[in-house]
Amino acid sequence: MKLIKRLADLFFPPKCVFCRKRLETGDVCPDCAENLPRCGQIRGRGEFFSRAAAPLYYEGRVREALLRYKFNGKRGCAVPFSRLMAQCAGEELAGLYDVVAWVPVSRQRRRKRGFDQAGLLARMTAERLEAPLVTVLRKKRHTGANSGLDTREARAANVLGAFEAVNTRELSGKRVLLIDDVYTTGATLSECSRMLLMAGAEDVVCLTFAAARKANKKEN
Repeated sequence: MKLIKRLADLFFPPKCVFCRKRLETGDVCPDCAENLPRCGQIRGRGEFFSRAAAPLYYEGRVREALLRYKFNGKRGCAVPFSRLMAQCAGEELAGLYDVVAWVPVSRQRRRKRGFDQAGLLARMTAERLEAPLVTVLRKKRHTGANSGLDTREARAANVLGAFEAVNTRELSGKRVLLIDDVYTTGATLSECSRMLLMAGAEDVVCLTFAAARKANKKEN
């Protein structure tokens, strides 16, 4: 196995997940580890969730890395992404949740991408946090990408009624840490939070890998 790993490193050397610089070891170069745009708690609160946080802002190298993860099948990115997310949860959301859930993609989008990007992040982050991961949401209606919509109102209308709560016994009286990949206006997170609260959750807090910088300037 060691020989196989050495050969793999020779022909496919490890690269920084953000800037793609060749590395001797690890998955993030020292420059990116030091200079990535840090976010933290997203100010204000959503309509149906009480707090939200993200380790990084969705710009530059962070945006490029997330797009590679979502659209080019770079699932290995979930390892450093989830590490940063777990650290952020420990700093910003500690003691505010009992279980971890995620914003699911539709069957159509999962078939196209080959995986559920938020689901993978949730599973790895929950493992790092040593918190129970529960499957309590299903996307019952395929929607167009929110990224093509300019306003919060349009994004909210796009996802209205697109999700439903499942396995609701796992939600009764629980505080939920809801995970997604990126926070732009909070419309999708708010709609999913609404479904969770209606199904019996006590509270919902949200965690994403990245957040649009404007999310910290405007009402969420």
